[in-house]
Amino acid sequence: MMRIVFCGTPSFAVPTLKHLLAQKEFEILAVITQPDRPRGRGQEVTFSPVKEVAVAANLPVHQPQKIRAPEVQELLQSLAPDCVVIIAYGQIIPSTLLPIPKLGWINLHASLLPKYRGAAPINWAVVNGESKSGITTMRIDAGMDTGDMLLQREIEIAPAWTTPELAEQLALVGAPLMTETLLRLNAGTIKPQPQDHSQATYAPILKKEDGRIDWSMASREIYNRMRGFAPWPGTYSSFRGQACHLWGEPVLEEKSDAVPGTILLKKNELQIACGNATVLRLRAVKLDGRNQVSAAEFANGARLKNGERFGDS
Repeated sequence: MMRIVFCGTPSFAVPTLKHLLAQKEFEILAVITQPDRPRGRGQEVTFSPVKEVAVAANLPVHQPQKIRAPEVQELLQSLAPDCVVIIAYGQIIPSTLLPIPKLGWINLHASLLPKYRGAAPINWAVVNGESKSGITTMRIDAGMDTGDMLLQREIEIAPAWTTPELAEQLALVGAPLMTETLLRLNAGTIKPQPQDHSQATYAPILKKEDGRIDWSMASREIYNRMRGFAPWPGTYSSFRGQACHLWGEPVLEEKSDAVPGTILLKKNELQIACGNATVLRLRAVKLDGRNQVSAAEFANGARLKNGERFGDS
């Protein structure tokens, strides 16, 4: 039986933890997850999704403020796991901890490495309009997602999927892939493959500013950002000096030579001129401090006029 420490935090890691718990070949010795934090409007302190599963399964849970703390090294040395499974834990693992498990730290990364190394691979794959993505299991080293690859699975990205929808599919694919990886590693039937670093691309952590709409982009690019930056930071612009979040989709059959950001009032819908003479159909709007409304409700409430622009201060 393989002795495993599981290290992870968000819902993306949950399917793999549940899958490992269901396999008789594995013993989960302990779970390491981020400390409980206040979340939501009420700022109530809540467990991470991984901790919720671990507590329900009566697993020992450890929540160090910093993974590099001496007590974490002492814990791992005392447990002497065969491997540590790490999925979206949220902190960089110091090199002093990497040699402790016999088979290493095995990571489930949400891209087809070496593409999209970094903190937000799912978001940036959607933003960039990729038609395919996938999951890679890898043995982590001291670099940022630079370790040897073990197994990969590719999936198609549906044209309308948002980041949460792609994340859900990748998590479901990743769970059995991690099980296969661990069993084959233990049996010695996987040959780790070095990454081709010359082919690497990066998916940096998201910033609020990433969501600001640049209306000079084509409508398809803006739409991909609406999908990829869901749920945070979202895509937003300004209107009459007020910030507003916007949702929409490209209108492939329409063209407009209006200045990008210009509001185009049509009989049954609200459109916005974008770069390259393309057009975006607006579906919903949320002004800061107000509820989300449909584009039609927004147009009626704001008494929009042709020629007004999003993005004006």
